[in-house]
Amino acid sequence: MISHTDLISHSKDLKVFAGNSNPELAKAICSQMGIKLGEAEIGAFSDGEISVSMYETVRGSDVFVIQSTCMPVNRNLMELLIIIDALRRASANRITAVIPYFGYARQDRKTKARDPITAKLVCNMIATAGADRILAMDLHAAQIQGFFDIPVDHLLGGGIFARYYAQKFGSECDNMMVVSPDVGSVGRARAFAQKIHAGLAIVDKRRPKANESVVMNVIGDVKGYDCILVDDLIDTAGSLCNAALALVRNGAHNVYACASHGVLSGRAIEHITESPIQELALLNTIPPSDAAKGCKKLRYLDAAPLFAEAIERVFQNLPFSSMSV
Repeated sequence: MISHTDLISHSKDLKVFAGNSNPELAKAICSQMGIKLGEAEIGAFSDGEISVSMYETVRGSDVFVIQSTCMPVNRNLMELLIIIDALRRASANRITAVIPYFGYARQDRKTKARDPITAKLVCNMIATAGADRILAMDLHAAQIQGFFDIPVDHLLGGGIFARYYAQKFGSECDNMMVVSPDVGSVGRARAFAQKIHAGLAIVDKRRPKANESVVMNVIGDVKGYDCILVDDLIDTAGSLCNAALALVRNGAHNVYACASHGVLSGRAIEHITESPIQELALLNTIPPSDAAKGCKKLRYLDAAPLFAEAIERVFQNLPFSSMSV
């Protein structure tokens, strides 16, 4: 971590603001940096239109706006755009949109005729609003970095999970199996397996014919192993829980899971509770709902130190290659 003394001479030029999507994470990031969260009020008019009031000067400042575009997605996205516009019109020197969870990322390409590419549309909106650069974590698709016409710093949560499991299991990690829940997540799972020195397996989902149930094939020997399913986000948790069932049917001993973003919509909590997953570790990029807080299988890990260090590096124009996580 960069010494906070390095920040003192420039601290009057660094300001951090946040929308309403994840205020606890924003406060934790500021606490890590030893600064206070910028004074602003983000509310709504009686008809639901978003109202933004900035209560301190940002003229000439290097400003960071922390806002996940999680549920309610459209409201949180509009808050981000309006905050950026307000800062640009108030003569901020540089505006960095810190987006712990980037919504609309799953619509990153056309899969059938007349599909939108919503991820690109949202990238354009953020840049047009006045953002100079982006700081995001575990984008659903790596190519989204290229959708932006402004610089993007892409953080990976794998290091946080690797440290957590290394502390939890110690040398037993060498005898565990990291599992990708689908073919598209193999790269992420392979990188994570290398970090904790574990083996690698893949769950391959196939639908033999239309309207027939999905068959889950496990590529790799998981019999007798403790397995860790690794993904970037969990939405309804249906696929994750089905993958866990497939591992158990193939002889896996205990099944754990981790993902950077816990969207947890629909019946997700119910699916997780009824699944053979022993524990699902998530980062606090999205604040937990009351139902999530009551689920004993969920464990939230703090991403604030990683974001705090990243913001300091952006502010001081330092490289990310030597970051501590």
